[in-house]
Amino acid sequence: SLSGTPSFDEFGRFLGFRGIGTDLTQQRRSEEEINRLAKYDSLTNLPNRMLMRRTLDETLQKKGDAAGGGCALFLIDLDRFKNVNDTLGHPVGDALLKQVAQRLTSVIGKIGQVGRLGGDEFEAVLPGKHDEGTLSDLASRLIQQVSMPYLIEGHNISIGASVGIALVPSEGCCADALIRNADLALYAAKSAGRGTYCFFAPEMHSEAQDRQTLEADLRKAIARGELQLQYQPVVNAKTEELSGFEALVRWHHPTRGVVSPAVFIPLAEEAGLILSIGEWVLRTACLEAAKWPENIRVAVNLSPIQFVEPTLPATVMSAIANAEIQPRQLELEITEGVFLAENDATDDMFAKLKAIGVRLALDDFGTGYSSLGYLKKAPFDKIKIDQSFVRGAVISGSRNSAIIKAIVSLAEALGMDTTAEGAETQDELALIRQLGCSHIQGYVYGRPLDADGVLARQNSHGTLAVAEGFRSSRPERKTMLRTVAVHHDSHVYTGRIRNISATGALIEGLWHVPEGTLLSVEFCDNQSINAVTRWSRDDRIGVEFASAIDLNAVRAVPRSLAS
Repeated sequence: SLSGTPSFDEFGRFLGFRGIGTDLTQQRRSEEEINRLAKYDSLTNLPNRMLMRRTLDETLQKKGDAAGGGCALFLIDLDRFKNVNDTLGHPVGDALLKQVAQRLTSVIGKIGQVGRLGGDEFEAVLPGKHDEGTLSDLASRLIQQVSMPYLIEGHNISIGASVGIALVPSEGCCADALIRNADLALYAAKSAGRGTYCFFAPEMHSEAQDRQTLEADLRKAIARGELQLQYQPVVNAKTEELSGFEALVRWHHPTRGVVSPAVFIPLAEEAGLILSIGEWVLRTACLEAAKWPENIRVAVNLSPIQFVEPTLPATVMSAIANAEIQPRQLELEITEGVFLAENDATDDMFAKLKAIGVRLALDDFGTGYSSLGYLKKAPFDKIKIDQSFVRGAVISGSRNSAIIKAIVSLAEALGMDTTAEGAETQDELALIRQLGCSHIQGYVYGRPLDADGVLARQNSHGTLAVAEGFRSSRPERKTMLRTVAVHHDSHVYTGRIRNISATGALIEGLWHVPEGTLLSVEFCDNQSINAVTRWSRDDRIGVEFASAIDLNAVRAVPRSLAS
């Protein structure tokens, strides 16, 4: 930068300029850096929230081009990232975010623009009109890439991703509305079990309002005495003697009735309520177990959020001492989620819990995202075989029985017990015994009981367990095209039954129904039955009835709304 004034001699002759020259190189570099930081994320070098919003606004304003103003918006949230930060520290978390950014950019490529909104939230703007099939494939590839393991500073790290998708013009052209819709779709994806994607649907607005109300009610549930524990029997496969009970938390809402744990447990984790609820469950279960024989254990589930809490060992010791039970009477069930970041803090927590004298069980084995490597050092006493392997194991052509046998062999080699979850029928029970499982848990030995029911059962049966239920794992099914009303909370939905048995049915026409959702199926104006969702795919759900029904009676009386 040069500045100066002309110079003349005493005769008025021009001699030149006299002034100052300044080097602006550093100033220009600083201005460019400030401008870059205003538009780009300093960690990942991706566009930041402000630039992504500008990109979205400009995309939606393009009405005359080939894209026609169309646009798809992806909101991407990393699953289990917070645990990495908490256990391995922010430097490792920052390195992980850089690698995630690279993977997202490689998947999206030139189709659109990827940006980081902050924390572990990312966004992708895809200009143009896209069909849902193409977007589904893209979202699946994105989730698959993000979920592949990472190696950072010697740590094996596994995370996941959930994606919410909103489209224009079908969902509106306003950027704020599009972002809100994508955010609602993202929440639906996370509620569906994470590691998946969801498209926005208009009914999600009312669901979001309902969720806020439910969260407010959950904050008051403990103080109001609305939470209750039920106990599922765990039986020795060889002797058919009770070895313990698993404590299952239930929420009896004053107006909604029983709220499914599949609904309120994830809500509690997101709202920061899981620590208080988890401690209440632990203390209550220990107090109830104090009334049982000393050889009957109580199993309590730990959330991964509880497991990383430094005060957990002190809380466990306090609950045991307050209930005046032996540490061996308490079994803590831990999912594979605690191993997403293998580190010294995880090993230290296991050592502290084991030093107390409690038993440790690995829950839902084989359904998570960890490797077998942790089994060689984690001090588990038991492996719980997830019910997804037990169901259908007796059906010809199923590979589930081979998987169960492999898990049993692995556990035996490591000196661990095994519990097969979800056994419901006599043929499943026989197969599980044949495959060598040491313990069995499921409806075949009875449904969960409240605390009084456990004591009454002990008074009548002692520690002996009696197998009940259907002999076949799949009761006879009949094809039925029948319109029914499906009640959930205060809402009523219309569905159509495709096939039905005495114990359950396939219903189509209902979207985004989480597994474990409690429903009431109305077959006619005065005939309803309670049911629970066992699986959900697209607009179809499989439900299990609370009790067996008379198929002939159901087929005989049509609903008034049936076409």
